[in-house]
Amino acid sequence: MTTDHATPERDAALTPRLLFTDLDGSLLDHHSYDWAPARPWLARLKALGVPVIPVTSKTRSELLALRRELGFEDTPFIAENGAVVGLPPAWCHARLERDAGPDGLVIKTLGVDIGFIRKRLSIWRQRLGAGFTTMSEMPLDELVAFTGLPEPQARLARLREGSEPLLWRDDEARLEAFRRGLAGDGLCLVRGGRFWHVTGESHKGNAVTWLVARHRALRGRQPLTLALGDGPNDIAMLEAVDQAVVIRGCHGLAVEPEQPALYRSEATGPAGWAEGVAHWWGRADRRVIPAACREPAGGEAAA
Repeated sequence: MTTDHATPERDAALTPRLLFTDLDGSLLDHHSYDWAPARPWLARLKALGVPVIPVTSKTRSELLALRRELGFEDTPFIAENGAVVGLPPAWCHARLERDAGPDGLVIKTLGVDIGFIRKRLSIWRQRLGAGFTTMSEMPLDELVAFTGLPEPQARLARLREGSEPLLWRDDEARLEAFRRGLAGDGLCLVRGGRFWHVTGESHKGNAVTWLVARHRALRGRQPLTLALGDGPNDIAMLEAVDQAVVIRGCHGLAVEPEQPALYRSEATGPAGWAEGVAHWWGRADRRVIPAACREPAGGEAAA
């Protein structure tokens, strides 16, 4: 299903591109975490030098191994819904970032410390008598069963730095009181595909805007940006870019970004991801479409 809007008029051969993507339920299947349907596009984008940048609720610890598996080791990442940004060497400013970690990454914290978040959660639970369970409180076997993650990955998911996922177990009225209380502390409550997430005021959209500005400062050109996501916590990211894709979700939650250049996929997960990239970058501009995904010349339409 498409929404027809004019896209930015830029020289496709000269304009650099950045692709920002949610992971769970988008590039990764919601249930199996498989990403095979996206492989042809990922390979083509890598060959063309188009950075594919994960923007996820996952932790930095979860992303380190996943970046290697997906071939994203040379690109930045945004973790914990915008709280943490990881910069590889090519994205670092020579004067500002000199202290890379053992993995070669410079980590920028855009959010607030996890200790503060957990302290305020404890206070608001007591004040409101609110019923919720944070990820850090869930028994490991329950977390594995709920997320479908293998036990080692579930352990990494608990290593939070700037956000805390939780399962809400109370009514809507108390949820709104909880949201207002957190807002008074400078914290946000954002809905994801499985969990609610408590973060600072930095979100996926802020972090994407920060990275786009960094790219422009280092490269001297404004990139064409595309973002893909399936959940309510992706809305700010989808609104921060030139073109966006809402991937059909498995959660039944409304995702309504204020974004004129918007495409909604028919397929879910990585198949919907490939469908969305093909819509924006694979129809009018044949140079970025994988051969395996091309339609016959007579059947192609301009996006």
